[in-house]
Amino acid sequence: MGNGASASIHGVGIVDMKFTLGRIVQLRNVQHVPAIKKNLTIGSLVCREGFKLVFKSNKVVTKYGLFVGKGYECGDDSTRYCYVYPLNTKDEVLHYFKIYKAKIENQLQKKIKRVRTWYCSLEDDCLFTPVEQGCRMENCTLTDLVNVMLGTRVTNVVLILLHDPFELTVRRAGSGDPVLSFNSHGLFDFEPLQESKPEGDTWEEQFRSHTDTRPRGPQSITFDVSFYGADFVYGLPEHGSTSLALRPTRGPGVEESEPYRLFNLDVFEYLHDSPFGLYGSIPFMIAHGASASSGFFWLNAAEMQIDVLAPGWDSAALMENGRIDTLWMAEAGVVDAFFFVGSEPKDVIKQYISVTGTPSMPQQFAVAYHQCRWNYRDEEDVAGVDAGFDEHDIPYDVLWLDIEHTDGKRYFTWDRSTFPDPEEMQRKIADKGRKMVTIVDPHMKRDSGYHIHEEATAKGYYVKDASGKDYDGWCWPGSSSYPDMLNPEIRDWWADKFSYQNYKGSTPTLYIWNDMNEPSVFNGPEVTMPRDALHNGDVEHRELHNAYGYYFHMATSDGLLKRGEGKDRPFVLSRAFFAGSQRYGAVWTGDNTADWDHLKSSIPMVLTLGLTGMTFSGADVGGFFGNPEPDLLASVTGVPVMRPLWLEFPDDKETYNNGEAFMVGPSILAQGIYEEGQKSVSVYLPGTELWYDLRNGSPYKGSVSHKLQVSEDSIPSFQRSGTIVPRKDRFRRSSTQMVNDPYTLVIALNSSGSAEGELYVDDGKTYDYQQGAFIHRRFVFADNKLTSINIAPDSLGKKVYSTECVIERIIVLGLSSGAKKAIIEPGNQEVEIDLGPISLRSGSKSVAPTVRRPNVRVVDDWTIRIA
Repeated sequence: MGNGASASIHGVGIVDMKFTLGRIVQLRNVQHVPAIKKNLTIGSLVCREGFKLVFKSNKVVTKYGLFVGKGYECGDDSTRYCYVYPLNTKDEVLHYFKIYKAKIENQLQKKIKRVRTWYCSLEDDCLFTPVEQGCRMENCTLTDLVNVMLGTRVTNVVLILLHDPFELTVRRAGSGDPVLSFNSHGLFDFEPLQESKPEGDTWEEQFRSHTDTRPRGPQSITFDVSFYGADFVYGLPEHGSTSLALRPTRGPGVEESEPYRLFNLDVFEYLHDSPFGLYGSIPFMIAHGASASSGFFWLNAAEMQIDVLAPGWDSAALMENGRIDTLWMAEAGVVDAFFFVGSEPKDVIKQYISVTGTPSMPQQFAVAYHQCRWNYRDEEDVAGVDAGFDEHDIPYDVLWLDIEHTDGKRYFTWDRSTFPDPEEMQRKIADKGRKMVTIVDPHMKRDSGYHIHEEATAKGYYVKDASGKDYDGWCWPGSSSYPDMLNPEIRDWWADKFSYQNYKGSTPTLYIWNDMNEPSVFNGPEVTMPRDALHNGDVEHRELHNAYGYYFHMATSDGLLKRGEGKDRPFVLSRAFFAGSQRYGAVWTGDNTADWDHLKSSIPMVLTLGLTGMTFSGADVGGFFGNPEPDLLASVTGVPVMRPLWLEFPDDKETYNNGEAFMVGPSILAQGIYEEGQKSVSVYLPGTELWYDLRNGSPYKGSVSHKLQVSEDSIPSFQRSGTIVPRKDRFRRSSTQMVNDPYTLVIALNSSGSAEGELYVDDGKTYDYQQGAFIHRRFVFADNKLTSINIAPDSLGKKVYSTECVIERIIVLGLSSGAKKAIIEPGNQEVEIDLGPISLRSGSKSVAPTVRRPNVRVVDDWTIRIA
């Protein structure tokens, strides 16, 4: 019992509880203990029957289905600086004490050295439990052990913690339905760390010619996570797959499969449909069904293997429909896990982003077309490629240089025999509004004449091997060592190398590409660094392997930020990544192959990256290895941020495993072509409203699959009715030359004759948008009126972004052709409406009602009424 005493149990039976409304609840397995004068019913037992506990008069009450300790408070009543913080649960004290401490120290400009507290006994209460005020627990028989219900900020779910056997369950507060659970199947287990080997035992492991000393012995962790109400689970990049949803890897009906592996590796021509790990790892899984959306994130950078268990893998799985069980295993690390629950999948993603960080705002050029190959030979080759794009009227923004531009694979250098004047080369490219990118990898050539290597060696900045010496691996330069990016001091040192003084030949229009940062080691186990290599603080590489590229990406991004004095947004493309890499730049899917199978798998791969925070990602157009066929290149277009259909249509089950079509924002749907010479394709259009073909404006019904003809220069793409899409239609050499071009608004009316959309514009380069220097407008069309509304917050207005850009055309899809004029307010100006081209591409003949030359500024408030 709660006071440490014991008493005999004389019997076990059933107790009928009769309530004033007439309902009778039976509590089973109730123990009869005559020695106890009062038997208190455990609240959790009653709640399981659908009841809520409500207390008043300074005692616990029910609020939004959660227990809130109204009597709890923490405060300082011993000084004149009095603060009182109402608490929901006792374990919030530390959180609010930190806030209080910071306030007092800032106010007094003194440090708090000692805090006096009242002595509090825990024998009457269950530790960390919101206990009903006035209800003592010392004579309560805790046969069911203690359940803890925590809900300090989330009002629609409760987290129930069962101590023995250990289990966590997230439930809906109202219905009590489970959403997520941890260790429901009792598979949570771990290896305790050991300081010395047992006598006669060996911890070493052999992999081919490599020996892993494992100085701390086995460190593995495993547990199970269950998702309730789920039809599919998604996430866990990066692996090649033609399926957007994660397929089961174990259980009935699964043959010859392996767990999904998260272990960053340099994989040559990777398999296009395999659970094996590739260049990056994000241990985040999203579950979605018609009734629930949830997510689970394990913050652990060690190697992981995750099984998705097929229905029927155990007897409980057979009985519970709509539940997906998963088994998580890691080689090392700790259990630092996050549960996410939302009413729709977008809520889950927003919660995950709140933990790992928002994506960095890219520069305008970064989302345009990039031209890269291995390799451009010299400055003459670069000039020829640049001129070729102009000759064929192909716009592009960025030209990339691979490893051959350096002096003997020494990064931050130039081969002056082939690139004698890199500054002038960059200036000529920049004169056309274009940029350049050079590669900087983490392997530093072990060369006594290489200044980076000499400095890193002298300062002890390299990763060490198991014996404590600088680790020596083999990569492009030959014998190489790797900076220890776990150390903040070394990251700062690395960032300084991108200054114009240190990176000779660089200019403000030069940006960076981080490759081989898994890290890739040609002669290492699995082509990477040994697991027993040592980082700052004697941390083994096995514990942070998947985060090495993350730290390298971070340090490089910080370097460009320093170079631009905090004003220029960095652009750094990284091959390796981990959860949170989105804060530092873009990633791509690595060295794919120029074939149709890799094209097909690239769409689910990029969609999965977007679901797990990496919204700025892409795949090599036409592949990295091999020569692409003309059809393959013609079928791929550069797209902005992509999202799966079910993210916009979470109730439509037909979208749940559709990885061949995708949304661009909330308004545009694109259907990929994945076979050579394909002449037709079946396109499923979700929702109940119409979709308009972007090529010709033809309407198509929603919730229907349509068979459409395709050609080598067209991909089926549609605008969702009820949306307004701003676009710029004039063809330029680069996106930077479009800055002052006018806009066209494409309005796709829904069945109510209405639509809306948004436009965000800033300078596309600096961080001034953080101080209000941007335009954010909402366009609303209703009752035959188009209105432009400013939705930018006034509170940020320290700086202003201005533009003279105007609306040049307004195309209205779904409008009757009888309209002939429009009135612009203010000013009562009349403009014509007639049939105009939907597209300005040559050969386009389709037309739609078009408001010509309204010439209203995008920065202004205005209304255009169709008469």
